[in-house]
Amino acid sequence: MGRKAKEIGITAEQLNELLIMSRSQKLERRYVERATVILLSHKGKTLDAIIAETGLSRRSVNKWRNRFRLKGIEGLKDASRPGQKPVITAEQKALVVQRACEKPKGGYTNWSQQRIAKEVGISQSKVYQILKAAEMKPHKLEYWCGKSPDPEFEQKMVNIVGLYMKPPENAIVLCVDEKTQIQALDRTQPQLPLRTGNPKRHTSTYKRHGTVALIASLAVHTGEITAKTIKSNNAINFLSFLKKLDRTYRHKTLHIIVDNLSIHKDQSIKLWLKNKRKIKIHYTPTYSSWLNQIEIWFNILSRDVLKGGVWQSTQQLASQLIEYIKTYNKTRAKPFEWTYTGNPLTI
Repeated sequence: MGRKAKEIGITAEQLNELLIMSRSQKLERRYVERATVILLSHKGKTLDAIIAETGLSRRSVNKWRNRFRLKGIEGLKDASRPGQKPVITAEQKALVVQRACEKPKGGYTNWSQQRIAKEVGISQSKVYQILKAAEMKPHKLEYWCGKSPDPEFEQKMVNIVGLYMKPPENAIVLCVDEKTQIQALDRTQPQLPLRTGNPKRHTSTYKRHGTVALIASLAVHTGEITAKTIKSNNAINFLSFLKKLDRTYRHKTLHIIVDNLSIHKDQSIKLWLKNKRKIKIHYTPTYSSWLNQIEIWFNILSRDVLKGGVWQSTQQLASQLIEYIKTYNKTRAKPFEWTYTGNPLTI
């Protein structure tokens, strides 16, 4: 009969944690074995029985029993091994930052941490640490609004912002633009629905059913959207939409903000406007269509409708766009509010 192992004191909390460790499917096998050794000892098993059940050597069984007596659950973890830490020189740190700021050679556009590490001769993890300390992300790209070359930028900008902040009496301010090339994409297999632990899933393969364009107007001080789908973006459709706005806001003075797209300045538009004294067109400065508030609403539309959408035809897509606009006007339409409170960007 084998020699009975010395008893090990275990608290209720430790016992619960050991049971969880011994049954875990995610822990590494060595930790499961160590927890099993302590549990078997707690049950009063002999050393020979523990060795037979776990497959560990007598030396290992005694080692983890003794480590548990001294340090509890922490004693079952691997002890840290002393060793000299690799030294990263100041020159290497500077070179990592320099490389991240330079355009890479060999046809690459962007740096990866792996290629920077290879160039400098250090590990990728060290490159990550250096860049993190320097708050640099060479893989990330953001857009910002550059300075407009329009010589009348300030005058046009002040005019448009003035219409937003203090419109003329008995006038309506409308922001108009087109969203083109909206693709009616279908998937080759049915969508897998949302489940606990899994998001909605699409196949990576798709069918194209054509595109739809949308021309829309945002009433700045009510948030109401007027829109129609069009097959192509041209001066004829733009003029038709202006006439629609004229009928919708009959007997009202309209200040319409648009960008510098050529169709917005077509001769047919100018001729029609000559007889419409109550309709005034305001053009955003060059490269400054971000001043047009309809762009904010287009972003909302993309997030609510277009992202992840599946359509079997352009007609289905067009119908959903119009349905969404009706719902938006009934339930969510309201003016956008200024929220920026910081200092203006200086260029």
